[in-house]
Amino acid sequence: MPASPPPGDERKKRRLALVGGSLGNLVEWYDWFVYASFAIYFADSFFPGDNPTTQLMNTAGIFAVGFLMRPVGGWILGRAADRHGRKSALTLTVTMMSVAALLIAVAPTYGQAGYFGALVLLLARLLQGLSIGGEYAASATYLTEASARNRRGLGSSFQYVSMTCGQLLGLGILITLQHTLTTAQLESWGWRIPFALGALFAVVVFWLRRRLQETDAFKEEASGEDGDDDSARGTLKVLWQHRRQAGLVMALTLGGTVAYYTYTTYLTKYLVGSAGMEKTTATLVSFTALTLFAVLQPFAGMLSDRIGRRPLLITFAVGCTVGTYPIMTALGSASSYWSALGLSLLALVIITGYTSINAAVKAELFPTRVRALGVALPYAIANALFGGTAEYVALWFKSSGHETMFFWYVSGCALVSLVTYVLMPDTRDAALSRAEAQADAEAKAGSDGGPDRPAAAPVSF
Repeated sequence: MPASPPPGDERKKRRLALVGGSLGNLVEWYDWFVYASFAIYFADSFFPGDNPTTQLMNTAGIFAVGFLMRPVGGWILGRAADRHGRKSALTLTVTMMSVAALLIAVAPTYGQAGYFGALVLLLARLLQGLSIGGEYAASATYLTEASARNRRGLGSSFQYVSMTCGQLLGLGILITLQHTLTTAQLESWGWRIPFALGALFAVVVFWLRRRLQETDAFKEEASGEDGDDDSARGTLKVLWQHRRQAGLVMALTLGGTVAYYTYTTYLTKYLVGSAGMEKTTATLVSFTALTLFAVLQPFAGMLSDRIGRRPLLITFAVGCTVGTYPIMTALGSASSYWSALGLSLLALVIITGYTSINAAVKAELFPTRVRALGVALPYAIANALFGGTAEYVALWFKSSGHETMFFWYVSGCALVSLVTYVLMPDTRDAALSRAEAQADAEAKAGSDGGPDRPAAAPVSF
């Protein structure tokens, strides 16, 4: 019988899994962020005319296509992760990232090739939408499966650490270029720099992910020892057998994704448009708040490993349901950097109860053979319907003169998730593999009728 790997080697393996599994999220969200942020500089390069609003609307339309492609990416790449492995899916998503960023960096302008440049831009956004749709589930599944059983909350928390750091990196590059290049230079060629950097970052992540090892849970499933039909692995037919869990993923995502987009991507616009804050001050508030938000994630993940997932989820949902209206109202009249920062941090501390552990919770709901697809597809649908539209809903209420109705909308979404959290079982002790299930059975058999373990998510072997 082969000897167990030394503890040092095991720790090294887990660290590499943590870095390789989460860095792709950083690059994904960096690319996602810089497209929206630099659109004001490259819009007139691809769309002719004298109306800047029309040009921005055209680039925004291409941006929206990325959200529409996310469910498709979740289905295709979730299936690939369940059939061919988490590592291969993670490698594929980062390859698509690199190609998409490179396409935007070298896309010809309207003056050079007519609307062909806009077509290249559209193709790049299609690839980015497919990639980010699959990246979330592949990394969530990988980080959860690759973590020690008693540290899954901690391991999965790095997904939102890396996602937030991707936004911060994009924001930092935007601020740097704004201070080193003139507006004319940014509009002429400077806007290509962040996309070229994105392609380079993705190549580095590709190299890291090629060195990853497949998770034990997937290798066990792929061995076929359970006698299940391998051709059914990762299919919609198998997912339908777990439709209750898929519905749970959508419901528990609803409140979290709306709140996350409200207090991250929409926050700066709200501080400028409603509170009347200077753009530079609002940007600094957002940057500082997001930095501290990223630091909070691992601590909340570790807490969930000790007390369970449901207490954090319920705390988030209660806080968001009752706290959104007063927090947003106070932010709308914030007159200083410190008051706005304090209120923003309060909101992000509440949201941390969801963001830090949602990847682990979703992965723990499904058996190995459909885990990636089960996380990917319902999450991508909920995210496209509610997360991707949060800013538009907020602006629609504002333009109609009923801005405070958006606060109630966010609270209502959180309330739906609260009901879900109260009714669902805690997933912390779910067995993600046959080996873990066997260990549970042996522990229970040796406990001589001790207290039952918390209800685990249904897992088929």
